[in-house]
Amino acid sequence: MTDHNLKNNAASIPHQVWLADWLPRAEKEAADALGLTLYELMLRAGEAAFQVALRAYPNSRHWLVLCGCGNNGGDGYVVARLAQAAGIAVTLLAQESDKPLPEEADTARTAWLNAGGAIHCADIPWPADIDLIIDGLLGTGLNSAPREAAARLIDCANRHPAPAVALDVPSGLLAQTGAVPGAAIHANHTVTFIALKLGLLTGKARDVVGKLHYHALGLESWLQTQPAPVTRFDARQLAGWLPPRRPTAHKGDHGRLVIIGGDRGTAGAIRMAAEAALRAGAGLVRVLTRSEHIGPLLTARAELMVHELTPESLEESLQWADVVAIGPGLGQQSWGKKALRKVENFRKPMLWDADALNLLANNPDKRQNRILTPHPGEAARLLNCTVAQVENDRLAAAERIVRRYGGCVVLKGAGSLIVSNDGHIGIADVGNPGMASGGMGDVLSGIIAALLAQKLSLRDAASAGCVAHGAAADALARRYGARGMLAGDVINALYAFVNPTVS
Repeated sequence: MTDHNLKNNAASIPHQVWLADWLPRAEKEAADALGLTLYELMLRAGEAAFQVALRAYPNSRHWLVLCGCGNNGGDGYVVARLAQAAGIAVTLLAQESDKPLPEEADTARTAWLNAGGAIHCADIPWPADIDLIIDGLLGTGLNSAPREAAARLIDCANRHPAPAVALDVPSGLLAQTGAVPGAAIHANHTVTFIALKLGLLTGKARDVVGKLHYHALGLESWLQTQPAPVTRFDARQLAGWLPPRRPTAHKGDHGRLVIIGGDRGTAGAIRMAAEAALRAGAGLVRVLTRSEHIGPLLTARAELMVHELTPESLEESLQWADVVAIGPGLGQQSWGKKALRKVENFRKPMLWDADALNLLANNPDKRQNRILTPHPGEAARLLNCTVAQVENDRLAAAERIVRRYGGCVVLKGAGSLIVSNDGHIGIADVGNPGMASGGMGDVLSGIIAALLAQKLSLRDAASAGCVAHGAAADALARRYGARGMLAGDVINALYAFVNPTVS
């Protein structure tokens, strides 16, 4: 099976992202504004999906179309009719329901029957020569695990060797959140319609979406009048955050950054953060750490300024710094606690990560001048909930952290979310499984802190940092593969991505 995680979304995928609960009203408003019926939109969706499936699998000869009880099933009926008209054998399985189909889905069903199509019960044996599955079972309205009958069909599809093309969203994936609470189709391709849904980009989406395709169904002009609540970020936007430097620039122009951490046994964390900050363009980077780490850090990277963390060095460094980052390897003992208590009153931009977040969870406060960068476990501690609750609705969790703690939050993970106190929401559509290794979070902290030092706003530093971090890792994965990627490899690959205007 193709490793979809190493493929970035195409340039044709929009940067405007919507929440799934907005879609039913939006579809009706758009259709009314443009003089269309919802059935006409369904016909366009079916045609778009049919063309994607045909291009992806031109030699397929027998399609199995799974139709649910809603408009997602209606899209399936349209695809089935088009495939049959093109000379492709079609077996269509439809779920039964006590409720009538929506009007437009029922019209599509009737058109399929009038074209000579047959509808089979969902529990019949599948023909042996099926070579493509069209998933039209469950759509954007799903908000819980699929029921038993749908789950059985999903399981059969996942065990079958034929590839699957999902209509709008893979059945079982929650389009609102990206959660997968039960069975879900593992699609090879997903064709989404009208609006790009948040749930296709975060949470468990990358496990099930496959290659993502987008079709606006002719609503492009109407969509441009609608403010999107979420912005999708990728490497193509880095140049907007990171313009070329002035020819006469000097190191003082690019910020004085202090990074605090590296308790006994965790020198690697502070080293990763500090080296990443240098590579991301900070003018001067000072590290405050344990005395025994000074020599090794200077030997590894002579461009750093490294001092023992003492009350005196901390006081002087806070006066010197433009930006402070604290947390990598900080620990939760008195050494780290004392430093954090002093740093929390720093009035310039800050970044808090790792153990700084764990300590913050024990003594919550709200400040608007800092970026918090929790992974789901740290987010759960900040919210006093479970990791599962965070992952069930990542956006809601990030928004709760901002409301409780202020500033800007990066909720890390596949499809990292950036939520700021001004209401802006971004999603970093970069990254791959190779980043699931030690030190990657420390590297991200160093990058974001360096961009803060270069006078980017909290929101822009967090967004650009996540994108540069993930894009560098993606470049490595495309060249070498994901397995075995190290945080240090990403640091070395950063150079090209923090200089995006250099061809």
